[in-house]
Amino acid sequence: QVQLLESGGGSVQTGGSLRLSCVASGDTLSNYCMAWFRQAPGKEREGVALHIGRGTTAYADSVKGRFTISQDNAKNTLYLQMNNLKPEDTAMYYCAADRRGYFSFLPRRYDDWGQGTQVTVSS
Repeated sequence: QVQLLESGGGSVQTGGSLRLSCVASGDTLSNYCMAWFRQAPGKEREGVALHIGRGTTAYADSVKGRFTISQDNAKNTLYLQMNNLKPEDTAMYYCAADRRGYFSFLPRRYDDWGQGTQVTVSS
């Protein structure tokens, strides 16, 4: 089991940028498929970006070209660089770890979750 702690959320205007961080403890992130999810009020949790192995990544269509997921194994930290933010990106953002390597956007494939960090984008 890995413990995850997100930070970096905040309030920005449309077109702004934020970088989210997810620090892991209790295990090594390189042992997991890692992901960022988000959940807006009244909506289902949705997968945003995936990272596995030495840098294989995948993105939801809604964030392609704007968001970048990366991982620093020396710091045991997962990142999500978010550029050109839009009001529809407003949500609570969670990092999650999948120890079986499904590389999936389905929340049920993930075993460990952080507590989330809020991102608010105003128009």
